[in-house]
Amino acid sequence: MPKRSKKEAAEGDAGEEAGRRPAKAGREEPPQYQDPPAREVAPGGQRFTLKVASWNVDGLRAWWVQEEAPDVLCLQETKCGGGAVPPEVRALPGLPHQFWASAEGRPGYSGVGLLARHEPLSVTYGIGEEEHDREGRVVTAEFPALFVVAAYVPNAGRGLARLDYRRRWDAAFRAYLTRLDARKPVALCGDLNVAHAEIDLRHPRANRRSAGFTAEEREGFGALLAAGFLDSFRHLYPDVPHAYTFWTYLGGARERNVGWRLDYCVISRRLEGALCDSKIRNRVLGSDHCPVALYLAL
Repeated sequence: MPKRSKKEAAEGDAGEEAGRRPAKAGREEPPQYQDPPAREVAPGGQRFTLKVASWNVDGLRAWWVQEEAPDVLCLQETKCGGGAVPPEVRALPGLPHQFWASAEGRPGYSGVGLLARHEPLSVTYGIGEEEHDREGRVVTAEFPALFVVAAYVPNAGRGLARLDYRRRWDAAFRAYLTRLDARKPVALCGDLNVAHAEIDLRHPRANRRSAGFTAEEREGFGALLAAGFLDSFRHLYPDVPHAYTFWTYLGGARERNVGWRLDYCVISRRLEGALCDSKIRNRVLGSDHCPVALYLAL
């Protein structure tokens, strides 16, 4: 039998399998997204000084970290607490400062990590609301120039069973990020479990009421942008199609590039001048998501 995707098994994948059927014979496949060389200079001419990478790893394993060499690494769906982090992850070169959040009483569910080259000024877990802080979904690290928030936003679930909860989460998370932004700029990196626009998934028409593409979730993300934040990838590449970060394990979806863009690097609008590039590492394997990376000149 084909392997079920981990999101089907755990939360009900964003979009389930709607619109992810094999292509009909003779149908021309869309071109694959080609991740271009990184832009390492901001509009004002400053070279990047901070690289933040993010990956929903679907369980920890060894991967591309040394090649990417980020200053901060945000991980989602780690599925373990700090005490269960594998030794090879603990020993990752250049990322000695490691902070982990996991779901209370639910081993193997959710979880995020934030790993840093330099020690943060402070680190907090969750968003300060009990309803939303039991699933190990947010770690925030404060650095001299900005906050970096590693986040794994809850899925609306199979049959949209958690859509009402997701809407409450979106409002509470937006308020949390706005409070941080009032203190210093924010870089939010992680699996945000929403494809914001039709360009951000292969089959939008078939997924209008699928988790991750409902009007409610898209409006929630739009409200975050309206509150003073930028989707860094779409800011730089507004019309680039077929740029996805998630593909179900079923039906050869990744080979056919039948995907969704669910992973983001969102920044405070006042960091626009520091934005060098926002990358989708779609050639990196090891999960049903691929990594994304943010280049800032601070």
